Amino acid sequence: MTPGDPLTLCINTQTPLVQLLTNPGGADSATSRPTELSELKEGVDYRISPGGVTRMVLPLVRRLQAEHVLDDVHWVALNPSGPRTLRLGSLTLHNVGLERERMAGYGHVKEAIWGAVHGLEAAQGAEELLWTEHYSEYAYYNRASAETIQKLEKTVDFDAFYVHDFQQLAVGHMLNTLKPKIFRWHIPFDDSMIPEEWRSWLAAYFNSYDMVVVSARRYLDSLKAFGHTGKVRKMYPYVDPADFSTPSEEVVRAAALARGIPENSPVLLVVGRMDPMKGQDRAIRAFAPVAARFPEARLVLVGNGSFSGSKGGLGLSKSARWRAELEALVAELGLGTRVVFTGHVDQLELDCLYERAMFTILPSVQEGFGLVVVESWLHRRPTLITDRAGIAELVEHGRNGLLFDPEDMAKLADQMTELLTDDGSRRQRLGQAGYRTSSKCTVGSAARLEEKLLRDVTGG
Repeated sequence: MTPGDPLTLCINTQTPLVQLLTNPGGADSATSRPTELSELKEGVDYRISPGGVTRMVLPLVRRLQAEHVLDDVHWVALNPSGPRTLRLGSLTLHNVGLERERMAGYGHVKEAIWGAVHGLEAAQGAEELLWTEHYSEYAYYNRASAETIQKLEKTVDFDAFYVHDFQQLAVGHMLNTLKPKIFRWHIPFDDSMIPEEWRSWLAAYFNSYDMVVVSARRYLDSLKAFGHTGKVRKMYPYVDPADFSTPSEEVVRAAALARGIPENSPVLLVVGRMDPMKGQDRAIRAFAPVAARFPEARLVLVGNGSFSGSKGGLGLSKSARWRAELEALVAELGLGTRVVFTGHVDQLELDCLYERAMFTILPSVQEGFGLVVVESWLHRRPTLITDRAGIAELVEHGRNGLLFDPEDMAKLADQMTELLTDDGSRRQRLGQAGYRTSSKCTVGSAARLEEKLLRDVTGG
């Protein structure tokens, strides 16, 4: 490879970029051509998976391919119900299957890691986790991903491998290659929350990569405190502003009315999947006294489950259970129709809800970064932000956002009230300052950093 030449890259994630909504022609066989997404209709036959990782990586690939930094790109992900191979423009997608009977074990370990890292629950039985049948299924899935990548490597000859998120951490350890491997850790990393019994195997997995990327300075410092001696780089997650629109007032009004939101109601918006870590319960409890003072206000909760909770994914029921708990909480507090659950919405409706919102709230108990804040800023909406989010290091309290402790719901209620009673000038200042800050988290600013990262690790 000559320095400056386009690079050939393999990306690996758990969540697939694309989820088929129909089964056109049936799943492809080993000898049939890949399913061409250009022949299908987005929103009818398929959808781009919701979630920060897919939303971030696709615009980057498109940008770097257009700039001839990347040439051939292959994306390997878990998708038991998808065809073996799909094509999306110049990007080839490869789906890894996982037998249904193995998913429960894999899901158990994934959730154990997730819960421990986010501090939501004690890592019960941490010392035995590596010796359970569940862990063997987790290892099996990571091995299947690594083997799929190895088979591709024989014909594609990649320059580098870019592995994303904690579910895939073991893949780098299993890849039999001397070529550069990059790992991006998207969730929080707090050294103090890692069970002692996990430290050695986590360290071995991290050390199998040539570079580890984290989303905030606090995670970089914590990873070093953990004892990781390899190369680590902080890089903010990002979105593509071109993915967002500003719908007309008529379209915005119609979208809100379709969700039962009265025309003159102030809207407090929370966007995030149904997961205890996302802290929707904090927002609801804080809203209760606010709702008594502002009877027209509506708290709107946007989001459904992740890929793990979908029928086409792992089929885990966490999101459904959490929504049921939230609905019970709404009933207990007597909020009734004052809290609106939308479930998953498409991009146009999401843009409408951002435009309709007076302000947005990120109430997460822990949050790897918080790209929904960037989305809100792109719509120039003021935002209340948990101080436990990675993006909090970009927030100057009172200038481009308001920070709060998610355990202090009285303070959150006070901040809601402050913005509801504002004459609009403070909300406008916060929204405009947030919009300026959003430039640090766009694909345009990230493309140069990602290119430098790839050139540094490949020597190209």
